[in-house]
Amino acid sequence: MRPDSALPADDILVADLRNGVESSFALVVDAWSGSMLRLARSFVSTHASAEEVVQEAWLAVLQGIDRFEGRSSLKTWVYRILVNLAKKRGVKEHRIVPFAVLTAEDEGPSVDPARFRPPGDPYPGHWVAGGKPQPWPEPGSAAEQAETGRVLAAAVAALPARQRAVLTLRDIEGYSAEEVCAMLEVSAGNQRVLLHRARSTVRAALEEYFAAD
Repeated sequence: MRPDSALPADDILVADLRNGVESSFALVVDAWSGSMLRLARSFVSTHASAEEVVQEAWLAVLQGIDRFEGRSSLKTWVYRILVNLAKKRGVKEHRIVPFAVLTAEDEGPSVDPARFRPPGDPYPGHWVAGGKPQPWPEPGSAAEQAETGRVLAAAVAALPARQRAVLTLRDIEGYSAEEVCAMLEVSAGNQRVLLHRARSTVRAALEEYFAAD
């Protein structure tokens, strides 16, 4: 859960940040830095690089708070700063391509077409026998839960940067589609495509793990 409910209203935070109130700055740093780090890691090559991006973002917030016009929430503004810095770092590290444009890695079928009945079948497009996703077993022991968590984390880490960023914000951090579009400056349609493909890829990895298990 995001701890935003414990924070003062934006107008109070903005005034405090402009007036150099250290306690208010500490509040937002504590509340948002964890998710900012996870988001930055979607764009850059190492955890250390992500930490540097977060530090640069907070410095940019302090330097630019007088220019904040309130057209978005304070949080969205902060995250946009973070994303812009992370994207620049990712480009330098040759990790990402332009973010807002869908590319070949975001196209094509997200589920193996062989799992559906072909054209000409009495029920084209329906699941073939055994093709429909099956419920996963509940991991029993702590060791099984930890192993499932590792498989899930590896699947998310392997996603392309755009897909990973959207999945991180939507399914891990719990932001709405509208918030994600604002933070990443992508269209609603692109956000849906990226999220669908990311979820499909992660689900496929978990299906493979449970089938092998």
